Amino acid sequence: MADIAAVTDAEFEAQVLKSEKPVLVDFWAEWCGPCRQVSPILDEIAKEHGDKITFVKMNVDENPVTPSTYRVTGIPTLNVYQGGEVVKTIVGAKPKAALLRELGDFIG
Repeated sequence: MADIAAVTDAEFEAQVLKSEKPVLVDFWAEWCGPCRQVSPILDEIAKEHGDKITFVKMNVDENPVTPSTYRVTGIPTLNVYQGGEVVKTIVGAKPKAALLRELGDFIG
């Protein structure tokens, strides 16, 4: 996920909740196989649609507060935040086409 910036519990409000445009947060962990599967797909989507939606990732092992606050119980979980609220949740690794369909409202 080299292209997608990491966000921490401390930065979450400023970078995600107060963002002008929608933000997709990838909740992941090093040990999570499906997280590694979805990572290059998110990199591709970020390159193609990063002008419409911001992509960040959050390591749930290093940042336990935010995942707990938003009841992230399984990873990978992709939450889209808009106007400080969760407006979309995608749980589990999905192929690119499925993710693009899910994100259609945000990437137009």
